[in-house]
Parts: sequence; C-alpha cells; structure tokens
Amino acid sequence: MTFAQTVLLSAFAGATIFLGLPVGRLRGLSVRAQVMLTAAAAGVILFLIWDILSQAVEPIETAIESARSGGPTTDVVVDGAVFVGSLAIGLMSIVWFTGRLRPSPGAIVDPRQVALGTAIGLGLHNLSEGLAIGSSAAGGATTLALALVIGFALHNATEGFGIAAPLASGTRPTWGFLALAGIIGGGPAFIGGIVGYVFAAPLLSIAFLGLAAGALIFVFNEMISVTRRAGAPMWANAALLIGLLVAFGTDFWLVAAGA
Repeated sequence: MTFAQTVLLSAFAGATIFLGLPVGRLRGLSVRAQVMLTAAAAGVILFLIWDILSQAVEPIETAIESARSGGPTTDVVVDGAVFVGSLAIGLMSIVWFTGRLRPSPGAIVDPRQVALGTAIGLGLHNLSEGLAIGSSAAGGATTLALALVIGFALHNATEGFGIAAPLASGTRPTWGFLALAGIIGGGPAFIGGIVGYVFAAPLLSIAFLGLAAGALIFVFNEMISVTRRAGAPMWANAALLIGLLVAFGTDFWLVAAGA
C-alpha cells in the first residue's frame, strides 16, 4: 500500500465520525429523551475507555512477561511510566481546562464543553488508530491495514454520536461547531496515518491512548452527573446499558467479520 493510499484511508477512517454529529441539533425532546441520549452516549464512552485501556496496557503486559522470562525490565519501566503519566495528564488537564471555563467553581459544565472534551479524547484515540494503520501499511501488512480502516471507520460512526448526544440539551449547536468537533475528533486519524507510515513509534501509541483514556474518563463522569441531576435513574441506566451493548456488539461483529 502506497503512502498516498494509506493517508486517504486513514482520513476515511476518521471522517465517519461526522455521521453521528447531526444528533446534536435535535430539539423538542422531552427531558427523559435527553437523559436517555446522554446516558446511551455514556455507554459508548464507557466501552471506549475499556477498549483504550486494554490497548494501552497490552504492550506493558507483554514487556512484563518478557521480563519474567529473563528479558530486560527497562521496557516495563518506560512503558509503565509513559502510560501512567499520559493517563494522569489526559484526565487532569481536561479537569483544569474545563474548570477555567466555568463561570464559578460550582457551576455546571456546559454541554459544549462536554462535547469538546469528548472530541479531544476521541481525537487522541484516533491518532493512535491512525498510527496502527500507517505502521501496518508501511510494514507490508496490507490486509491488516484495510481491516483496521474498516473497523475504525465503523467505530467512529458510533463515536460521533458520543460527541453530539450531550448537545441535545441547551442551545442548538451551529453546523460550524459540529464541524469543528468532528475535525478535532476524526482529523487526528489522518495525522496518525502519516506518522505511522513514516516511522514506528510504539511509545507514542501508549502515550496517546493514555491521554485519550484520561480525557474520556472525565467526559464519562460529567455525562453521568448530567443523568443523575435529571432524576430518572431507571431510564438512564437502561439507556447506558443499551449504549454499552451496542458498542460491544459492534466490536464483536467486527471481530467475527475478521476486521
């Protein structure tokens, strides 16, 4: 696979995030419907946190197994330090940033801030996914690279909903704002494809995954806070479960299809 083909496919994998963004402009919904949309998006985010953390710790576990067999322990220390540091930075930097934007310490986070925080977390995730596509293509694993593109593209279609769902309450977002959120969330897959093709950087992948997980942990916490304030725990948790199951179902279907 050529460099140009890899870049175009990486861009396509990230661009499908735009499919779910129009949900943010829905209006006239009942409070229960708004809560269910937010909770369902939280279910998708919860899956992504699990998925991202699983990917991030995999090379660390591999390094630990290698060290147990007599290999060097340097990789364990370095990979572990990068993971812990990036996770902490990803979480605390978003907390600090949104805290600076709040009009007062106890004020509720604006839905747009939640949406942008989600987009940032997904963007970091897509950057690591682009790295995987680029490195696979550069290594001659064309079939694997194409499977990754298909899988990431389908996942991003649901991730766009995760960005947009909290926007169903409050002021209707402009198309420009949704476009910006889509670029932040999906655009890094394009950049990752370029970087991954040019040189392999496993530590970068761990760092971006840790940053993404930290940002999405914050977003998940804010989404759950929104659903709790609405006072409809049964409906909210049912929607959370549906979102989680849909995300897992998509993942299982992709695995079964060989993607």
